[in-house]
Amino acid sequence: MKVLVSCGEPSGDLYAGALAGAIRRLDPGARVYGLGGPRFRAGGGEAVEDYRGLTVTGLSEALAVLPRSLAVYRRLLRLARAERPDVFVPLDFPDFNFRLAGALRRLGVPVVYYVCPQVWAWRRGRLRTIRRFARRALVIFPFETAIYRAAGIPVDFVGHPLVELLQPPRAGFLRANGLDPGAPTVALLPGSRPNEVRALLPEMVRAAALVRRRVPAAQFVVARAPHLDDGLFAPLAGLAAAGAPLATVESGTDAALAAADAAVTASGTATVQAALHGCPMVIVYRLSALTYRVVRAFAHVDTVGMVNLIAGRRVVPELVQDAFTAAAVSAEVVRFLTHAPHAAAARRALGEVRERLGGAGASRRAAEAVLAEAGAPPRLIEGG
Repeated sequence: MKVLVSCGEPSGDLYAGALAGAIRRLDPGARVYGLGGPRFRAGGGEAVEDYRGLTVTGLSEALAVLPRSLAVYRRLLRLARAERPDVFVPLDFPDFNFRLAGALRRLGVPVVYYVCPQVWAWRRGRLRTIRRFARRALVIFPFETAIYRAAGIPVDFVGHPLVELLQPPRAGFLRANGLDPGAPTVALLPGSRPNEVRALLPEMVRAAALVRRRVPAAQFVVARAPHLDDGLFAPLAGLAAAGAPLATVESGTDAALAAADAAVTASGTATVQAALHGCPMVIVYRLSALTYRVVRAFAHVDTVGMVNLIAGRRVVPELVQDAFTAAAVSAEVVRFLTHAPHAAAARRALGEVRERLGGAGASRRAAEAVLAEAGAPPRLIEGG
């Protein structure tokens, strides 16, 4: 069994790794290969191309990575022609994966789209494209099912793979990173793309300094993606110089959120991780003025936070574009740290979000669906 996979960002790499592991547990002889990263490799996948360096936000940034994107696309297509996979599994990353999925569909390879693009947020016309090439969609949010069914696309809600994450103990993590387990702890998550960190981290640092003025015992832990340049995190030097207890961890988002009393996080997968850990959060984001105008023109929702979309109401604050200021962020964080009923209400609401994401086993359910569409024998689907 040959399963070709394509993911183009850290969250997709995480899900691809879990999927690869689940497929190989069901079918130990399966070859799972394609575009991935370190998490994909750790799960037993063969990353014939590495996604890192392909993922950006913004129009001008996308143009800069276009030559490499085309080279990776051509290599994967050549590979598929040379040794036909039994199934192709794209994970999100639509600008790249749509084109590759269309080409593989024309080769007769069944396409199972896992972690589908956020068509409910913007560019709903993409559903027509997905219907042309996808044999099945595997969605991770319950409200997506009705959208895909209405578009005539066979769909299964498999649950969210992050539900399976373990929560590291708070005290051990904080002590290991030189922090006080008894002190109010704020996690700072500036995103996984270089342009996100460049746009968000300096304002987060200014907000952290303001938090310290109101809550002198506050300490901070920064979760950073391992492939990012150290220079992007230079703004942290000012916070450390001011005497704020500060730790920076690589590939430690879940550990940081499990230990934190509140978080300031870029909009994206980290907001779901925060919800799963019951961590009250302030969601922030900032794009270039041009990109923001384009996004707003095509947007179908008035909220950017995934947890707010899942909840169907604003359960945690969002500060986007001009609303994202150090003063506004610090006010929200201080309220979480100093007003227990407010923090408790947020945790209850985040608990509701977690319940809606389904139980553990999302990766196995996705693997079963992938193998079924590839024509795997029933015995593999039933338990391997």
